[in-house]
Amino acid sequence: MADPNRPVTGYPAAAAPPPNHNGYPSAQPPPPATAYPYAAPPYYNNYPYPDPYAAQRNTFLRRVIAILVASTIITGTILFVIWIVILPRIPEFQVDSLSVSNLNLSNSLITANWDLRFTARNPNKKLTLYYDEIAAAIFYDSLSIADTTVPPFFMDRVNETSQEVRFVASGAYVEKWAFEGMGKERAQKASVRFNVRMVARVSFKAGAWRARRRYLRVYCGDLSVGVALNKSSGNLLGGQRHCRVGL
Repeated sequence: MADPNRPVTGYPAAAAPPPNHNGYPSAQPPPPATAYPYAAPPYYNNYPYPDPYAAQRNTFLRRVIAILVASTIITGTILFVIWIVILPRIPEFQVDSLSVSNLNLSNSLITANWDLRFTARNPNKKLTLYYDEIAAAIFYDSLSIADTTVPPFFMDRVNETSQEVRFVASGAYVEKWAFEGMGKERAQKASVRFNVRMVARVSFKAGAWRARRRYLRVYCGDLSVGVALNKSSGNLLGGQRHCRVGL
């Protein structure tokens, strides 16, 4: 048993140092790291790894685009060569005669019958033409007075055909400026100027080749019809008139 009166020898045990902010004693260094730093793999198109099929898809798309471009160029070249060989020309139109009958102007109303005869020519040596959906109207200046439709017709190569059209106005309202203008022309010139407009859908065909249908616009202007104040009928003055034609 130890003697309590015996003097103490040696040094007291040292107290443990307080821990630092890492949780380790301040007098001791932290333990060495046991793992290497990890580098994230590069990203390709939002995928963590390269897409093994990306190159194949890109090659396929390039081939498809090249085929489409080549097909377009070849088709356009063939159509251009056909167009050059055929040398299509716009049809020609002329007014042969225009007469008015039963003309009556009163109280801003007009009643009259117009009989038009026109000739269409096909100047093409390799193309036939077929007209359908033909709409025709007669105007005074820019005011439409009466309209009608023309029956469809066919034109062979280097050929012409004549058609007759009748317009009828029965008590149609006429704006004041047009009503006064027609009355003034009849009083001063014993005639009235009318305009004829036609719109037709036409098909061009050469053998087995058929172009798409196009709309043909025909304008025949300044058709003076001799009709004095004391008369209700008259005929075209100055003979035949050529019309402007456009697609």
